[in-house]
Amino acid sequence: MQPGDSGRLQAAIALLEKTPKLLETLLEGVSEETFTWKPAPDRWSIAEVLKHLLGIDGVYTARAQRMLIEESPKFEKYDPAAASSETHSLRHSGEDDLVAFVEARGGTVAFLSMLPPSAGQRSAQHAEIGKFTLSEMLHEWANHDLGHLRQIAELFRAREFYLYAGSFQKYSNPKP
Repeated sequence: MQPGDSGRLQAAIALLEKTPKLLETLLEGVSEETFTWKPAPDRWSIAEVLKHLLGIDGVYTARAQRMLIEESPKFEKYDPAAASSETHSLRHSGEDDLVAFVEARGGTVAFLSMLPPSAGQRSAQHAEIGKFTLSEMLHEWANHDLGHLRQIAELFRAREFYLYAGSFQKYSNPKP
C-alpha cells in the first residue's frame, strides 16, 4: 500500500455511496418506456444496467468479505453473460430495479465503511489477472460504477432528448 492509500480507499467507498444518489436524481420521474428502451437488440436498457449493477454488487461484496476472512482467496473470472441472463430475466419495473439497487448498495456501503484502513492491503488471486488487493478491487468497482453511470446517462440522453433536438442533433452524437 502506498502512502495515502487509506484516503484513496475512502475515495472509492465515497463514490460507491454517491452512485445510488446520482441515479435517483437522474432517473426521478422517468417513464417505464425509457427504463426499458434498448438502442439495439444486443444492447442493454437502463433497467438491465440497474439489474447488472445490483448483481455485480453481490459479487464484489462477497469477494470483499472473503478477502477479509481468508488468506488470499482464489476467484474465477466473472461471467457477465451468465450473470446477466439470471438477473435480466427477472421482470420488475425500472423503478423497482432502481429501488432494489439503492437498498442493496446502502448495505454494501455500510459494510465497506466499517473497514479499517489496513483492509485495503488484503489480497486475493484472480484466475485471469493474478494477485490483486482489496483496495484495487474497490477502485475497479468505483470505476465500473462510473462506466455504467455514463451508459445510463447516454441511454437517457438518446431516448429523451436527442431525438427532439432537431437541427441541434448535429452538435452531439450519443453513444448509448
